[in-house]
Amino acid sequence: MQTPIRIPAQLGAILRSARQQQGLTLADVGKRLGVSTQAVSKLELNIERASFERVHRLCLALELELVLQPRPVSDASSPMEW
Repeated sequence: MQTPIRIPAQLGAILRSARQQQGLTLADVGKRLGVSTQAVSKLELNIERASFERVHRLCLALELELVLQPRPVSDASSPMEW
């Protein structure tokens, strides 16, 4: 299933949901990443402050991949946030 992410906070919620659907705890993912349970929790809650490397490592731990693709024309009028 592909899920478009329009704001950074959505990514954290999607990753948390994927972890839960796989039956993984924060501790399980922390062990896979070599970080504490608290670090995984902070990553899920504040994903917009995370480096791409950390997001990528979390995706790998959850056996997910990031896919970039052009937005549909109807979404192109949405303002960009910087």
